[in-house]
Amino acid sequence: MASYKQLTAQLEKLHKEVAAAREKEVEQAIADIKEKIAEYDITAEELGFSTPRAASARKKPLPARYMNPKTGETWSGRGRAPGWLTGVKNRDRFLIKE
Repeated sequence: MASYKQLTAQLEKLHKEVAAAREKEVEQAIADIKEKIAEYDITAEELGFSTPRAASARKKPLPARYMNPKTGETWSGRGRAPGWLTGVKNRDRFLIKE
């Protein structure tokens, strides 16, 4: 039966072999992929890596619906109400008329 030190040395050697084998296979996979991309003239958009879709996913800020006439502060009506509207029962007088 092998000792603990011998087994840990074998394990370390196997970890190194696994890492080297993985690195070699990844390099080969990348080369194969690059070859196919060049062969079929595939674009990033066709692979789903386009940035325009990600840019359109960002939400645009909402337009202001309420305005404090004294300070000019605005609020879109979403989220927590600002201090100048807290406790106001009728917010209609602060509505921005378009």
